[in-house]
Amino acid sequence: MKRNLNCPCGETLVGSDEDDLVKITQAHLAENHPGHEYSRDEILFIAY
Repeated sequence: MKRNLNCPCGETLVGSDEDDLVKITQAHLAENHPGHEYSRDEILFIAY
């Protein structure tokens, strides 16, 4: 199960499971990188 993602901005995002990681990543993108939206599959592709 993938629960970690390193954003190119330098922030490490950690979720309790894949669903949580997707939610956290999408919130991070909306707040810090407006206009950059990624699907669940795209997020999990770059997660580890």
